Amino acid sequence: MNDMVLQKLDSGLLTITMNRPDRRNALNPDMTRGLVEAARRAAEDHEVRAVLVKGAGGTFCVGGDVKSMAEGRAPLPFEAKMANLRRGMEVSRLLHQMPKPVVAQLDGAAAGAGLSIALACDLRVASASVKITTAFAKVGLSGDYGGTYFLTQMLGSTKARELYLTSPVLTAQEALALGMVTSVVPDAEVDARAHELAMSLAQGPSVTLGYIKRNINNAEHLSLEACFDAEAIHHTRAGETADHKEAAKAFVEKRKPVFSGH
Repeated sequence: MNDMVLQKLDSGLLTITMNRPDRRNALNPDMTRGLVEAARRAAEDHEVRAVLVKGAGGTFCVGGDVKSMAEGRAPLPFEAKMANLRRGMEVSRLLHQMPKPVVAQLDGAAAGAGLSIALACDLRVASASVKITTAFAKVGLSGDYGGTYFLTQMLGSTKARELYLTSPVLTAQEALALGMVTSVVPDAEVDARAHELAMSLAQGPSVTLGYIKRNINNAEHLSLEACFDAEAIHHTRAGETADHKEAAKAFVEKRKPVFSGH
């Protein structure tokens, strides 16, 4: 297993940890390969019911390894560079599209492609001191890992243009006010709170949560009629799951349901 990306499966929750703390989890080729492998495992492994993405050493991810870029290794042809980048960017697509909820734990900094990966997740728990920035314009790059797509969908094109063109460094509270993060918690609590949220999703009605995510993803690009059709299909299928039957029974019995993920 790639030691730059750690994986731990516990009670249905797969925790994916970017593990280059000495470089603030900057992305290099080995890490991007590991992230894609971990995200693909999360999407395909039936034992995985939810995902938590985090960084080791108190930092989420500062984006691409600019120092490594500046060292100027032997240049690759344009087509090879683009193909390598596109392969790494698959992690964002997998996190966004997999029919399982994904939580990002943001502490230290989430910048550049690191922010893009966080935006690909469904929920983001931020520490009070985290710094959040698109960063690309400041290093002469235009953006990757889907950040422009996710930020435009999330905030609209006007705010996305501002955050990409001027690249401000946002505080956690500023990001919360914009709707970029789900919650802000004290630094000392971010590990526990992010894990608690992700585990609650892993113990939830997994099939139904996957349908909910698909419905919302559909709303990003399908017509109203197509979204209605998909909602009707998913709602009917969810109604046939064991988890729905358990929830209905628990409601009648005035108790908390115990979901099996089926």
